[in-house]
Amino acid sequence: MIEKNVSIHKKSVTRILHMDPTSKRVNINDNRFYSRNNDYYPSVTSILQFLPKGKFFETWLKDVGHNADIIVKKAADEGNQVHDAIERYLLGEKIEWLNKDGYSNYSLDVWKMILKFHEFWTNFKPVLIESEMHLFSDKHKFAGTCDIVAEIGGVRWLLDIKTSNSLHTAMDLQLAAYAEAWNETFEEKIERVGIVWLKSSKRSEDKKGKSIQGKGWEVYEPTRSIEDNFKLFEHVHELFKLENPDPKPNSDQYPIEIQLDPNIYDKIEE
Repeated sequence: MIEKNVSIHKKSVTRILHMDPTSKRVNINDNRFYSRNNDYYPSVTSILQFLPKGKFFETWLKDVGHNADIIVKKAADEGNQVHDAIERYLLGEKIEWLNKDGYSNYSLDVWKMILKFHEFWTNFKPVLIESEMHLFSDKHKFAGTCDIVAEIGGVRWLLDIKTSNSLHTAMDLQLAAYAEAWNETFEEKIERVGIVWLKSSKRSEDKKGKSIQGKGWEVYEPTRSIEDNFKLFEHVHELFKLENPDPKPNSDQYPIEIQLDPNIYDKIEE
């Protein structure tokens, strides 16, 4: 059990880009879009699907064959459980491994990752600014949801939580895009970005205190600057726009709800 049923202190920031009250996320066939001002912005993750996966991914795909979908789904399910638990944890809820009947709410692997995040938050005491924040870039026409913005040691970080076995270039670009959208939205700018990697191979905390890490987890910081990674993201975005000149979800082409009209038979009789 993680005892965290307390009020969470959040540091305020000044918004300079105001949210459209109709803004929402639309998920259709794994393609994410955000609606804003009667327009659709593709998600950062949808754009980054146009970044080549590399030879290592191709080799992995050949090795696992038909099991690839099963492996990917399992990893996604675990990631969703971890993200959901952390979101509730940051809202001050108590996160429990066992339910009242003694059955586990999470697998051991998922619970270990939740505990690693708890260790990170307890040891380094970040001051939360926002979590699960929808961000929009009106300038560059994309949107996304960042996991955490917080101050650590007086420095404003944008953090993404990852539960994957390895980290990839796309993740660096994702952080840079979120930072760009945040900086377009708020006066208080992002100073550093990082990934809270909950499957790191780190064996212990950094005795010298230079890195934010612990056993099995770390805050990974890209080696390239935010500006350089955003330039790379924009190149990928151009490829996305080439293949999607008018991006919008399928819900624009099909009704998203239907209901039987009980009066249709009356109309037939007429």
